[in-house]
Amino acid sequence: MSGLPSSPAAPDPRRWWALAVIALTQLVVVLDATIVNVALPQAQLELGLSDTERQWVITAYVLTFGALLLLGGRVADYWGRKRSYMVGMLGFGAASVWGGLAQSGTELIAARGLQGLFAALLAPAALALLTVTFPAGRERGTAFAVFGTVAGTGAAVGLALGGVLTEYADWRWCLLVNIVFAVVGLVGALLCVSESQVDGDNTYDIWGTLTVTLGLAALVYGFTLAESGWTEPDTIGFLAAGLVLLAVFVWIESRVAQPLLPLRVVRDRVRAGAFLIQAAIGAVFIGMTLYLMFHLQLVLGLSPLPSGLAALAMTFATMVTAPVAARLLPSGVPGCC
Repeated sequence: MSGLPSSPAAPDPRRWWALAVIALTQLVVVLDATIVNVALPQAQLELGLSDTERQWVITAYVLTFGALLLLGGRVADYWGRKRSYMVGMLGFGAASVWGGLAQSGTELIAARGLQGLFAALLAPAALALLTVTFPAGRERGTAFAVFGTVAGTGAAVGLALGGVLTEYADWRWCLLVNIVFAVVGLVGALLCVSESQVDGDNTYDIWGTLTVTLGLAALVYGFTLAESGWTEPDTIGFLAAGLVLLAVFVWIESRVAQPLLPLRVVRDRVRAGAFLIQAAIGAVFIGMTLYLMFHLQLVLGLSPLPSGLAALAMTFATMVTAPVAARLLPSGVPGCC
């Protein structure tokens, strides 16, 4: 009968398998920010890394991932989320193989940067796929709870797995293990995930991407040079260049039709405060974990496995206190949505 509303479409019977595949992706992305930390002391000895190169093994991944994440989300929306997911997973696996077989510090750093690039395509595609696979209702809440739990435990899994692999196999397996995740992710996506994309203007903010990436890279490199002195010309030059490039990025975002980062997002004080806190926590956690691994292994003489397990204490403390802190926050904060 023409006057009756059409019945809602039946849910995809593969949706829970799709959730497992998407959650695996989030685990890989978070895990790779910490798993290499445990292996770095052995990698530095074998490859002859300098202290600066050692830091860039971690920084190359995190910096590339963070700087290109917004662009990766835009590409996934317009190019196709499943397609972007599969290209990201394939590239991430290939970069992991290169890093695991690296014969020099330069190769390892380049491979880690390439991992970050493909993770920046993979992660937003996975989150978008989760959103369209579970569009509403209680199932959506369950799916996001599973996704968030996996993301929260990824750092802990990375530390523990890195310790096991370095202790009983070789530090290179902290990268080569991603081959398993990549194969499972690709097969799972082929079988369980449906394609989706957004119609409309698919222009990309290339100048915004270039300025924010180069600006962040210049700032980070300037901070690494500060070890030899804050007043050194190179230190001041790179820090100044980074600030100028980021200022240009803000100027570009205020004028382009399809900005990489709409400024209204950061003008909201609640969102801006949350972003700043999250950035500070991430920076402290990653830096602390890196130096803690060196202290435990080189100063205290612990082997990789006990070092990785020892670092789990702060991860578990975070997992316990985060729900308590969330309940202390007032509901319905103005400007939060």
